[in-house]
Amino acid sequence: MSFFPRKFLPCLLLGAGLVATSQAAETPREPVAELSTGDAIVLGLIEGLTEFLPVSSTGHLIIATDALGLESEKQLTDKSGQPLWSKAPSKENPTGEPLTLKLAADTYTVIIQVGAIAAVLFLYWRQILTMVAGLLGRSSPGLRLLRNIILATIPVVVLGLPLHGWIDRHLFSVPAVLGALVVGAFVMIWAERWRYAHSGVGLARGDAADLPPRKAVGIGFAQCLALWPGTSRSMVSIVAGYLSGLGPAKAAEFSFLIGLPALSGAALLKAVKSGPAMIEVFGWSHMLLGCAVAAVSALFAVKFLVHFIGRYGLVLFAYYRLLLALGLFLWTYL
Repeated sequence: MSFFPRKFLPCLLLGAGLVATSQAAETPREPVAELSTGDAIVLGLIEGLTEFLPVSSTGHLIIATDALGLESEKQLTDKSGQPLWSKAPSKENPTGEPLTLKLAADTYTVIIQVGAIAAVLFLYWRQILTMVAGLLGRSSPGLRLLRNIILATIPVVVLGLPLHGWIDRHLFSVPAVLGALVVGAFVMIWAERWRYAHSGVGLARGDAADLPPRKAVGIGFAQCLALWPGTSRSMVSIVAGYLSGLGPAKAAEFSFLIGLPALSGAALLKAVKSGPAMIEVFGWSHMLLGCAVAAVSALFAVKFLVHFIGRYGLVLFAYYRLLLALGLFLWTYL
């Protein structure tokens, strides 16, 4: 794995801070609901540690927001008692969309993915530059890698955009996460058995840049399964990488890279749709804190996963998912 020269890190952090401060200054808002510093750190930490591990960051964040009491669907009001709206009533939508704590928290957990995205850019800057060189006709492997990332992203865009609203309404729940955790665990156990059974026939030796286009598209369709919260985008893309001939470490790294456009698109879509409402509820400072914590924790998680999965595979993560599902079931229903 390549690392960005450390001497540039302070400059990057300072620049990000100046941009964030400037943005906050342009749109000062007084939060209308409480998100404590501790809550912001917990959510950022969970996002960063779980976004690229095959355990479902969305599932963990749904559980966390429920545990932190951020699931209220009661309409918020301003200091004068007037109701607040995410989308005010109109002729097209007479009932409008009330501004609630749950809506703000769901938006918050998606937007802080920006921190995890920054971590991958930081760790894989050489691959990013190689793809840029490929666009300029200076790197054939870089161009092939970029092609495969684009092909793996197209299915998520085609299916994710029209299904986005339905998923938000029906699948962001503990029962949905519970089922996905269990099914995903058994898929991982099967995938590891399949990988070991085929390890002597030339599999698990390829590189992401060498994947044929059809296999890159196949990984993209597998990634669509992660639209169901609790499934884990990382898990399905790593398993699909196995089936396409990638070894564990290479499959994980390709999963990180194809996550960049998918996560960026999800964060942008959520920011456009509900970002201003989320800022009105929680303010700027806690959002920036969540992104920063997510970035730092994701750095460690990505490095850990590449090392761990190369030695032990996915099975231990599958057992973790089953234990988490059991704990979630007991907590929710008993």
